[in-house]
Amino acid sequence: MALEQFLKERITDAQALVRELRKTFAYVSVLGSYTKTKSILSSTRMTSVDDIDNECGFVIRMYDGSHYSEYSANDIRGLDPQKVISSVQLPAMNQPFVKAPALEEEEMVRSFVREDAGPLSDEEILERLKSIRTYCEQKDERIINVQAACRKRSVSKIFVSEKKVLDQHYEWVNAIMMLSAREGDVIQQHYCTENEADTRKALEELDQRKDSDVDIVLRMLSASPVEPGVYDIITDPTISGLICHEAFGHGVEQDMVVKHRAKSADYVNKRVGSELLNMHDGAAAALSAASYFFDDDGVLAQDTHIIENGILKRGISDALSALQLGQNPSGNGRRESYKRKSYSRMTNTFFSPGNDKVEDMFRSVKHGYYLCNTNNGMEDPKNWQIQCTAEYGLEIRDGELTGKIVAPVVISGSVLDLLNSITMVSDEFRVIGSGSCGKGHKEWVYVSDGGPYMKGRAKLG
Repeated sequence: MALEQFLKERITDAQALVRELRKTFAYVSVLGSYTKTKSILSSTRMTSVDDIDNECGFVIRMYDGSHYSEYSANDIRGLDPQKVISSVQLPAMNQPFVKAPALEEEEMVRSFVREDAGPLSDEEILERLKSIRTYCEQKDERIINVQAACRKRSVSKIFVSEKKVLDQHYEWVNAIMMLSAREGDVIQQHYCTENEADTRKALEELDQRKDSDVDIVLRMLSASPVEPGVYDIITDPTISGLICHEAFGHGVEQDMVVKHRAKSADYVNKRVGSELLNMHDGAAAALSAASYFFDDDGVLAQDTHIIENGILKRGISDALSALQLGQNPSGNGRRESYKRKSYSRMTNTFFSPGNDKVEDMFRSVKHGYYLCNTNNGMEDPKNWQIQCTAEYGLEIRDGELTGKIVAPVVISGSVLDLLNSITMVSDEFRVIGSGSCGKGHKEWVYVSDGGPYMKGRAKLG
């Protein structure tokens, strides 16, 4: 049975359950989720086709006039409403879920679909991955391992309340390559990814870059550590996206404001960065890995303009944190699974393009580094300190690349210092959706980030 069909058959069950529970609660909603990810891998040492990250279940949200509570189940067909009611009246529930005002919803019945624009069979995908892998393996004897993979994620959800009946089905594809190279005792790794709502296109894009990515991992074999210091930097779109994600993504999640854990609450309508900076987040702000039609609270996807010309204007919220703060929800309520709470979470988070040409940006650097390929990052939303790691950096002297490569490179310091140092923003722009993000150490959801090339000044180490 198709993913979306199972859930569509549960809409009438959800409506009946809402009607019955409304006899006890002031508000009731039912979210149904059915997701599946197929991973196809061709590597130097193995080949596999697996289903991963699969889930199917429902979460029922209830409001008693004061607090919101939730109940999750594998299925709602045949579910006894009294069992749901009893679950939120247990003695252990002396601290109910969330205290907030009542949700107010507009009447809405809508259905959304976005399917793979270039579907291929498992066999066709595997053959293309094998071709890419074999080419890279044979290009240089220093290449010791190649992994070429394709992950296709299919998501179907329904949301039913007294006023809403929504359903959505969407798909997304990540084509990934991991390269390992060795020379003597030195081993380096490099990854690349292409992300599309089209399997055929994603694999074609991965294939087109195989020469350049083999060249990068081989160059990394001669990389040295960067000498710690403050430098002019140019960030590629992946590093711009990482900075965006860490600097102001987590910092403007409004459930963190509710808990007094975000410094951003004190900076609304204040300058937080260069006037060249504009930042967006939203499932409707770009087409990428975190593009859905409605969130897990039943709020339609939006495009939130967080920073306008360097001024912090607003944050992103789930429905309940928005209620607690007297705001309108931004469509950022997301759950790791139907068994987990909905939090304010990033979706597609990016800096907007500017007007500068990349070649002019390089020409303007006396001595610095061009930082490439996001690796990982950390943030402290309460004190506005960040740490972002680039896989490698290329030295720039007198406006030209010298050929020297450093790896890895860590950017650290104050969010405000970094963002206010931005002096050039390119007209080239990209959003990349290849990974996932946790809240703290858990609650993983798929996200994307990106932006233009940016010139600034930062502490490297």
